[in-house]
Formats: sequence, C-alpha cells, structure tokens
Amino acid sequence: MKRREFISLIGGAAAWPLAARAQQGERMRRIGVLLNSAPDDPAAQSRLTAFLQGLQQLGWTHGRNVRIDIRWGADDAERVRKSAAELVALASDVILTAGSPTTGPLLQTTRTVPIVFVQVADPVGAGFVESLAQPGRNATGFASYEYGFSGKWLELLKEIAPGVKRAAVIRTLATAAGPGQLGAIQAAASSLGVEVSPIDVRDAGEIERAITRFARSSNGGLIVTARGRRSIIAS
Repeated sequence: MKRREFISLIGGAAAWPLAARAQQGERMRRIGVLLNSAPDDPAAQSRLTAFLQGLQQLGWTHGRNVRIDIRWGADDAERVRKSAAELVALASDVILTAGSPTTGPLLQTTRTVPIVFVQVADPVGAGFVESLAQPGRNATGFASYEYGFSGKWLELLKEIAPGVKRAAVIRTLATAAGPGQLGAIQAAASSLGVEVSPIDVRDAGEIERAITRFARSSNGGLIVTARGRRSIIAS
C-alpha cells in the first residue's frame, strides 16, 4: 500500500469522502492506538489529545463515526505484544503507533493491517520499511531524524576550528539513530579532509576514558550524538 493511502486512512479525507459520512448507514471506522508510555504520562497524553483534535477537525469524532481503541505498553515488552495482538484482533482499519518498541511488535503481528508510526529513529535500519521514498509493505510514518543533517555537524566543526583533522563521534549503542548519523558524517568527512573515528559508549566513565584517549593527539574535534542531543567540541 502506498504512503498517501495510509495518510488517507489516518486522516479520512481521501479514503472516506465527506459525502459518505453523511449517510445514515455509514460503517463505524476503527482506529487502534498503541503507545509504549503509561496512561498517566503527560507527554503521551498531550500528543494523544492533539491526535484526537486533528481527527475531529477532519470530521471524525470518537463514538460518532469512528471508534478509537487505545492501548498503553508502559515500557513492558510483554504487555506491548499482547496489546498489539488485541488491536489486530479488533479488526482496526488502521493502527497508529509511536516508537520502535511498539512498531516492531505490531509488524510481527500483522502484515495486512495498515500501520502509521511516529517517533521512529531509523525505520529503514529497523526493517519497518523498505526505504523512506517507497515504504512498501503495510507500514509508513514519520522518522525522528533526517540523517543528511548529521554531515552539517562536521562542516560546523571545521568552521569553528579549521585546523581540525580528526573527529571523534561519541554515540550510544542504545540509540537506534546512531548508524545513520555516523554514515552521514563519514560521507562528508573526505571532502573536508577529516578522519572520523566512531566511539561507542555505554556510561559516563566510558565517555571520560574515550575523550581522554582521543585528546592525547592534537587537531581533534568531537561530535556527540545521543538520544537526539548533539554537541560539537573542538580542541
């Protein structure tokens, strides 16, 4: 199924015309929502409210012409798997999910129900879609990062310190975006005359030891990419 068909399902503007909505015998549509947060998470509740408001602006109101089934994973992998199976069994027309911890189990449960994901760092690397341009299969959505920007960090480093010849890229293995960001930085490195060294770290002590080793030689710079926070340091 194509990307715009998914968006039509979630928004209803194209797949379910206004004329059809006015018909008395209109079938109640069903949208599943699977979140990895707890029900009392303020950020998740804020996003959910915005989603419901957006649907209402398009003419879709819960209980009138659409039913919305919400499941909360609460960072419990087993609970997420059970919730994914429940939403598929409910014959949802489309399922909205946030993040890799919920998108992955959903795609393991169904390859036919349309899935729209948000807040996924690397949907291609995770195997959720075939490519950003042509998602394929039954999933599409929004990636958290555009990796091409990562190469700009190296360009900024050279502007700050033109003498930089080496750049260490600090990243955490817990961040799915790491490989894509590093790839973009490496792609820009040759034209800028910079040697890039990826450093994988897991805790504060490891970061300190890695920076200490790297700083023993001159003309070095540091790019930190972790969980969406980025720093550029030159020495």
